[in-house]
Amino acid sequence: MGILEGKNILVAGVTMNTSIAYRVAEIAQQEGATVLVSNFGRALSLTRRIVKRLDPEPPVIELDVTNDEHLAGLADAVREHVDHLDGVVHSIAFANPETALGGKFLTTPAEDVKTAIHVSAYSLVSLAMACRPLMGRGGSIVGLTFDARQSWPHYDWMGVAKSALESSSRYLARYLGPDGIRSNIVAAGPLETIAKKAIPGATDFNDIWGQRAPLGWDERNLDPTAKGVVALLSDWFPSTTGEMVHVDGGLHSTGA
Repeated sequence: MGILEGKNILVAGVTMNTSIAYRVAEIAQQEGATVLVSNFGRALSLTRRIVKRLDPEPPVIELDVTNDEHLAGLADAVREHVDHLDGVVHSIAFANPETALGGKFLTTPAEDVKTAIHVSAYSLVSLAMACRPLMGRGGSIVGLTFDARQSWPHYDWMGVAKSALESSSRYLARYLGPDGIRSNIVAAGPLETIAKKAIPGATDFNDIWGQRAPLGWDERNLDPTAKGVVALLSDWFPSTTGEMVHVDGGLHSTGA
């Protein structure tokens, strides 16, 4: 019996089989969960093709987290497949790589800053609220970040957005805790995903982790991060909320 046996999990933001969200969905299924996934726009057809590799093939829900109609209809869309949710994974982020990343921090237009924060941070709260009618005591919300407690080269406004994401999770923990719903964040090291490839100069992170991570770090191995997410979705952390769990080979604990 797996640690998610009998649980229903929504994984928002599955795009490629090389994404963290895809590996979370795969391991969650292996641990006994019924999984639903979401995406939107041009990526939706890609998601539908990719999830055919999963067994069983999960339902795909169209969800743009900046679309109020999608959010308002999410609970009904989920109920077409399951009657409740036990967990929600937020694996959603965007910042314009032409204007908001790669050293352009001082010149980024305000509209692009608003987009980065809306998609990457506020969406955690809007997704949680859209799913709240489906969740009861013991529910778990898990987001993904790249530790934003300090600045990183090239990361720029995505770093600011991730900082807002981390803070948003703590406030969700405060306000949803009385309902028995947990909210936590997994801070992963750099992984070879589409999101990383969109960041100009992001290969520099490999050198940083190669030099400083006490346990070492394999940027091609999604399993440690995905397993961290799955563990937080399970009942094995019943009193842990508002936390940021580092899955980064220990780099966060080291100095220069």
